[in-house]
Amino acid sequence: MNRIKNTFAVAKRLKLSRVMTNSELPSIFEGTVDLGIIGGTGLYNLDCLEPIALLPPMVTPWGTTSSPVTISQFVGTNSHFHVAFIARHGINHEFPPTKVPFRANMAALKNLNCKAVLSFSAVGSLQPHIKPRDFVLPQQIIDRTKGIRHSSYFNDEGLVGHVGFGQPFSQKFAEYIYQFKNEITNPESEEPCHLHYDKDMTVVCMEGPQFSTRAESKMYRMFGGHVINMSVIPEAKLARECELPYQMICMSTDYDAWRDEAEPVTVETVIGNLTNNGRNANLLASKIIVSMAKEIPEFMHTGDGLRGSIKKSISTKPEAMSKETLERLRYLFPNYW
Repeated sequence: MNRIKNTFAVAKRLKLSRVMTNSELPSIFEGTVDLGIIGGTGLYNLDCLEPIALLPPMVTPWGTTSSPVTISQFVGTNSHFHVAFIARHGINHEFPPTKVPFRANMAALKNLNCKAVLSFSAVGSLQPHIKPRDFVLPQQIIDRTKGIRHSSYFNDEGLVGHVGFGQPFSQKFAEYIYQFKNEITNPESEEPCHLHYDKDMTVVCMEGPQFSTRAESKMYRMFGGHVINMSVIPEAKLARECELPYQMICMSTDYDAWRDEAEPVTVETVIGNLTNNGRNANLLASKIIVSMAKEIPEFMHTGDGLRGSIKKSISTKPEAMSKETLERLRYLFPNYW
């Protein structure tokens, strides 16, 4: 394959190239995506889906996606239901939390005309009732990152945009997922997987890559945090700026460091629960996809009230924007400017 230059002009031509892999899947996809999924590579092999394309890492105005983009179609009566997968940390887990190309990942899904984004993330529990191997559907975020991540598409010089973020997740999407709360324990799991959800469920996002100190963990509990991870920010912010309904499924791997009677969390403890969580995540993802393919939920048709919001949020007039700025905006919203 010819050397790919990291420029915006290459982005559309990228779909016409071939990727040098062992796969026989085409590197071209001409359709549109219904659901985008961001998470680990283990989610790609679902019985309800058939891979139909493997796009090379997509080049966007904000860099290149963290992995190739796998396009799959539903195996069933609605074979036109398409799902796009991106491995957040890369197919070899090579991107640490701070270095994940979040803007490129979300922009690529938006450019594929995705209707909603489902995200999976390992988390630490900050509450005793959220046990390791439980799942959580947060509705609020406490941002404890350090301002070194690129968290907006609208912070370039010559462009001003203010985007509402009071409700960072899609409540309708969360309620849709919660209907499967009694159907997500894999037969191979050692104990039931409980799915926690309410309107005040809060995820704390820390910078990482180190885990919390015990003092920090206790502070986050005082803040009202329920779980803690390293990736919901800026992912949720960028989804909002792309007008995409977004929901993260948090998979608890440990109790973080707040318990005085327990040893601080270790990598070994976390890894020990990942395999079990992965099996349950695959089961839950399958339930969601099968249900959506049968009947696409209303919030995906309507955009959950987000469509058109960005056009109203940009304060700068188009005639005052540079050509480069307009090209970037049109990559996300080709019909707005």
